[in-house]
Amino acid sequence: MRIEVTIARTTVLPPGALDALSGEFSRRIENAFPESPGQILVRYAASNNLSVIGGSSDDKERIRDILQETWESADDWFYSA
Repeated sequence: MRIEVTIARTTVLPPGALDALSGEFSRRIENAFPESPGQILVRYAASNNLSVIGGSSDDKERIRDILQETWESADDWFYSA
């Protein structure tokens, strides 16, 4: 399964936030889908988007929920230096 998250370039994030989001999201995806390790990419682009290739529609909905939970809980796992 391949998962790509794009964040709009206009979104202001603190230094290191993109890498931290990638790491935390990857950890949560690996916990949720241990049987199918996937490639996860988080990057800046023109707009916000989530793309899931190679998963069922139920998987895609679950991944969308995990991404939302990860983003909303950033105060718990992101520490800016």
